[in-house]
Amino acid sequence: MWIRVDDIVEVISGNDVGERGKVLSVDRERRRVVVEGVNRVLKHVRKTQRNPQGGRLSKELAIDWSNVMLVCESCDAASRTGARFMDDGAKVRFCKKCGAQIGRAISPARAAHAKEQ
Repeated sequence: MWIRVDDIVEVISGNDVGERGKVLSVDRERRRVVVEGVNRVLKHVRKTQRNPQGGRLSKELAIDWSNVMLVCESCDAASRTGARFMDDGAKVRFCKKCGAQIGRAISPARAAHAKEQ
């Protein structure tokens, strides 16, 4: 999956369909992402010395990464992504709708190392 922290994604299934937000964290082992403003829940917090007010805290929970799509900045649409190698050896992500480059996937040094193995 080509989703990284600080990418803008759109939710394609679940309760928050159509919502867009920035990726706050990615858990590659569990295949989950936390998106800003999506899948919000209320956590009840007990009064403590650290939190004397107590009450309910609103926070985002992780969702499965198959439920989000990366938003292309050039065509402003949620689209599938691919990867290709540039002339300098860098591996980059690209939008499959418009073909625009989204960002680097792997630096040229890591791409050269990956090709060797």
